Amino acid sequence: MERSEKITSLTKALALFHSKVGKIKKDAKNPFFKSNYASLSNILEEINEPLLESGLVITQFPDENGLVSMLIHADSGEFISSNYQMPVAKQNDPQALGSSITYARRYAITSILSLNVEDDDGNKGAEPPKTPSKPELPWLNKDDFDKASEYLRTGGKIDVIKAKYRISTEMMKNLLIITEKL
Repeated sequence: MERSEKITSLTKALALFHSKVGKIKKDAKNPFFKSNYASLSNILEEINEPLLESGLVITQFPDENGLVSMLIHADSGEFISSNYQMPVAKQNDPQALGSSITYARRYAITSILSLNVEDDDGNKGAEPPKTPSKPELPWLNKDDFDKASEYLRTGGKIDVIKAKYRISTEMMKNLLIITEKL
């Protein structure tokens, strides 16, 4: 982060901004992660008037090191700025770069202004997809072991038994011994 030597006027203006800006609502859906988030256009719309009334200007621009975001106090010229590195999934792809810039802008604005946005888009995106859990199989007991043994002796397959039961190591050894003798 970089900043001007003094940020007294900027700090006062930022306090005024916070008294004027409300909670930013989630207005967009991410169907891939089944989550909601506040879009860049919604954030910009919600902060525009409070920024103007507080004498603040925010500007953002990409450079070779990522995205630079600057918050400037219009009257004094005091500023704070930060650079956000933008990972791009597909190199040399303008659409991927544009998506990365938009994503970075959204999070950088939210951070530099300390906006109240309930946004789980990034967190949900980092979670692995949930897979439906299989019902837990019953343990192979003594009675079922006798039936399974007979099943194997009559040409049955051990994979069928493994698909129906959880089998202790000891019982599995005994079942394998039966299949080796055949």
